[in-house]
Amino acid sequence: MHETLTQITEVLAAKFPLGIFAFVLAMILTPIYTYFAYRFKFWKKQKTITLDGKKLTVMNKLHAHKIARRIPTMAGSVFVIAISVVTLIFNFSQLTVLPLTALVVGAVIGLIDDILNLRSDGGAAGLRAPIKFIMMICIGLAFGWFFWGKLEHDYIHIPFIGEWQVGFWIIPLFAFVVVATGNAVNIADGLDGLAGGLAAVAFGIFAIIALLQQNFGVMGFCITVVGALLSYLWFNIYPARFFMTDTGSLALGTSLGVVAMLTNCLFILPIIGIVFVIDTGSVIIQAFTKRFLHRKIWLSTPIHHHFEAIGWPEAKVTMRFWLVGIAAGIIGLIVALMGGNVQ
Repeated sequence: MHETLTQITEVLAAKFPLGIFAFVLAMILTPIYTYFAYRFKFWKKQKTITLDGKKLTVMNKLHAHKIARRIPTMAGSVFVIAISVVTLIFNFSQLTVLPLTALVVGAVIGLIDDILNLRSDGGAAGLRAPIKFIMMICIGLAFGWFFWGKLEHDYIHIPFIGEWQVGFWIIPLFAFVVVATGNAVNIADGLDGLAGGLAAVAFGIFAIIALLQQNFGVMGFCITVVGALLSYLWFNIYPARFFMTDTGSLALGTSLGVVAMLTNCLFILPIIGIVFVIDTGSVIIQAFTKRFLHRKIWLSTPIHHHFEAIGWPEAKVTMRFWLVGIAAGIIGLIVALMGGNVQ
C-alpha cells in the first residue's frame, strides 16, 4: 500500500504540472486570438432554420441579445493549440497519439464548419450535417483501425461482468463512440460555459480512472485538457466573451470518446457524460415526435433551451447542468471502481 501511494504521488507530481502549463499557455494565447477575432470579425451567425427547414423561432428569440453583441467564434482553437503543444513537448507517447490526433482532426472538421458559418448569410449556417457526419465516420474508422491493429485492443469491458472479445468489430464500435460523443458535445455547446464545464468534469474523472489503471499517458492528456479548459471557462462563463463553437466542441467530443475507449470505459462513458446523453436524446426524440406525431414535446431542443424557454436564467441552467454532470461523474467513477474497470 505504501509503495502504491508513493507511486501515485510521484505520478501526480510529474503529470499535474501539464494542466498548469496548458492553463498558462491558453491564457497567453487568448489575447492573441481575441485580437484577430475582432480584427477579422469572427462573429457567430445564429442558425435561423431547423434541419427540416422550419424557422428556429424560440431559440433565436432567447439568444437575440447574443447576436446583437457580436461574440467571436472559433475560440476552441485556443485550447486545442495549448493542449497539442503541451502534449507534444511533455507527454507524447504511443498512447497519447490517438487522443491528440482525435482532438486535432475534430478541430479541423469543426473549423471548416465554423468558417462556412462565418461566410454564410443565415439559414443552416455551416457545414451540412450529412457531410459532417460522413467525415466523422471516416476518422472514427481510421482511429478504430489504429486501436485494433496497432494498439492490439480487441475487447471491451462490461462492468460487473468482465471482458467481451469482439475482435475486428472493435473498429466500427470505436467509430460509433467517436461519432456519438463528438456530436453529443457539439449539441451541448449552446449555453455560456455549458459544454466547457461538462467536458472539464468528464476529462477530470477519466484522469482519475487512468491514474488508478496506471495508464499515465492518458491521465496526463486528460489533465492537460482540464487545465486548458479552465482557462477557456474563465472567459466563457456567463456572459461569454467568446464561443468555442464546432472547432472546440468536435475536438473535445472526439477526443473524449477516444479516451473512454483507451481506458476501456465504453459503458461508463454514458454515465459520466449523462448530460451530453440527455441533450442529444432530447433532440432525437423531438425530431421523431415532430416527424411522426406532428407535435413537439419540448418548447425547444436541445433540452437546455427548453429550460430557458420556461423561464430559467441561462446561468442557472448551466450551473444546474454542471451539478448533474459532477454527480454523474462521481457515480461513473464509483461504477468503474466497483465494476472492475480499475484493477
